[in-house]
Amino acid sequence: MEGFRAFIAIDIEDNNLLQKILDIQREISQTGAKLKLVEPENLHFTLKFLGNISSTMVDEIYESMKQIAFNPFELELYGVGCFPSLSRINNIWIGTRKGGEEVSRIYNDLEAQIKKLKFKPEQRKYTPHATIARVKNAHNKDRLAKIISKYSSLEIGFMKVDSVRLKSSRLTPKGPVYNILRSIP
Repeated sequence: MEGFRAFIAIDIEDNNLLQKILDIQREISQTGAKLKLVEPENLHFTLKFLGNISSTMVDEIYESMKQIAFNPFELELYGVGCFPSLSRINNIWIGTRKGGEEVSRIYNDLEAQIKKLKFKPEQRKYTPHATIARVKNAHNKDRLAKIISKYSSLEIGFMKVDSVRLKSSRLTPKGPVYNILRSIP
């Protein structure tokens, strides 16, 4: 059975926001830390990572997604943070402020729907975030932590959220390539 990696997400497509995120990425890459920056066209807020699915599951997942009701809303991108902690940085992300509770509500509704399709619920508490870099090793970690701390309260800007997308992810040597499979407005 032919399968592929898939996830459900809210994409960041506003060019002004993407430029601000690129500026932050440029600064963190100048620390000398070994990083894998997320390409601008791949920046998104993951709502549910589904893992490998078959093409026959796409319509079932789409039907589940259509059960989620939301009106378009403004989402404020706010602050830079990391997982799991400043002393062990694996993942650098952009957070949310205004509208973040709506993203969490969509996530919770989606979890309830997707669970019916036998997908395991996430064990960790959901925090709306968009990963901007993955840290390969701890080289120059102190410089990296300083930049993350400096931008922890950065007001990045607002975007309109008017769709949730089911996307496929194909891993290539240059990084993942995402394709939109379905979208709910």
